[in-house]
Amino acid sequence: MSDQTMAAGFASAFLDYAVAEGAPRAGLLATARLCEDDLADQDTRIPTAAYQALIAAGIEALNDTSLLLRHVLETRLETMSIVGQIVHASTSFPHSLGQLNRYARLMADVPIPGGRDRFEIAREGDTVWLIDHHPGDGSWNATEASFARFISEFRRSAPEHPFELALEVTYAPPPHANRYPDLFRVPVTFRASRNALRINPVWLDEAFDGGKDYVFGVFTRHADGLMQALAENDTLRAAVEARVLADLHEGTLSMDRIARDLGMSRQTLYRRLKDEGVTFAEVHDDLRRRMAMDYLSTRKVSVGETAYLLGFSEASAFVRAFRRWTGMSPTAWLDN
Repeated sequence: MSDQTMAAGFASAFLDYAVAEGAPRAGLLATARLCEDDLADQDTRIPTAAYQALIAAGIEALNDTSLLLRHVLETRLETMSIVGQIVHASTSFPHSLGQLNRYARLMADVPIPGGRDRFEIAREGDTVWLIDHHPGDGSWNATEASFARFISEFRRSAPEHPFELALEVTYAPPPHANRYPDLFRVPVTFRASRNALRINPVWLDEAFDGGKDYVFGVFTRHADGLMQALAENDTLRAAVEARVLADLHEGTLSMDRIARDLGMSRQTLYRRLKDEGVTFAEVHDDLRRRMAMDYLSTRKVSVGETAYLLGFSEASAFVRAFRRWTGMSPTAWLDN
């Protein structure tokens, strides 16, 4: 979504890595429409779209689609976000995962379908899986990066107990799939029904050496302050968009259902949106418009796939809506 934001620390770290690999710093910043001041403080919020543009520019400059994956595997979360400090001050993996879910928004705005946590531990017989509920759009970047972050942190902090055992992903093999054996070092199943990492069960009970109550409290108090600042800047429209986005692919969404999910009546939702100068239908339609442009601009999703992701029953209905939004067809818009 175009209005989604994220912590600047991730963009800054990726930029430094890409430049060290040989990409032009000024060129990447210009493409992402960012300046050095935007990245000076890791807690500053930048548009998520700018970060995605930065990644795409780095990949293009170096002709290496594995760039983000390698960056994640070779860097430390605590150098980019307070959430990394909290994770390392936690007492165990289940505890750290709870904190990761609690403070996920400090890293990036990522609405999750059904209001669930981003990450979930699931026992399946004798196996244990870490499931990522991030809604996929057919691309690999977000999913491979999220699992690579877990793997990276455990490889560095606790090499005596391998964390990762197998990986399942919903996307097709990316161009750099031939590098997966060296980078992930586990069997990978592509086009799976979910995004999940099979993990070593020992980490459900193993204590973290770095768990310290005082340090943990210092970090969480800072994080709580950042969360409060984000909440104070929220509008009801933003909350509705976040909830609608999670189920956008379903098509027509009930205003009653969204109101219930937000803990209010339909009448209250209508009145408060009216106070902000919009209707529920307008929020839904504008969200579809912005997401359509986000999906198509990456050129990784077809017109038909975009129609499905936005909840249109037919591609032709999506094309008509796109003409209403832009005055041209999706194909013409891409060629413009």
